[in-house]
Amino acid sequence: MSGNATYQVPDGPLCLAGPVARPQPGTHPLRGDLAHIALAGTYLAAHYVVPQPGEIGPDGAEMHLMPRDDSEVSMTLEAGTAFEILDVAGDWVWGCLGPKGPSGYIKGNCLAG
Repeated sequence: MSGNATYQVPDGPLCLAGPVARPQPGTHPLRGDLAHIALAGTYLAAHYVVPQPGEIGPDGAEMHLMPRDDSEVSMTLEAGTAFEILDVAGDWVWGCLGPKGPSGYIKGNCLAG
C-alpha cells in the first residue's frame, strides 16, 4: 500500500457471476463478515470496508492468523510498514498490506501514533 492509496465504492450493482474459490486464511483481506472494498464484486461478504491508513510502530509487529496470542504468526512486519486497518476489536486490529494481502491480526499497540 502506498501512502496515497484511495479506494472507491464500485459503481452499479455488486454481484457474483458464479462460484469463487475461497482464498487461504492470511491471504486476501476477506472474512465471512467483512472484506476490503477492493474485493467487492469478486468475493461475497456481509459488509465491505474502506480501509483506514496505518503504520507499524518502531518495534515492528507480528501478524497473526487469528486474534489470539497463541495463534500462528504468518509474518513479521517491520517498523514503518504501511498497514490498512479494516477492523478493531479489543486489543487486536485486523488489516492488510493491500487488497491482495497478506492480511491478519496485529496488536493495536504495535501501530504508530
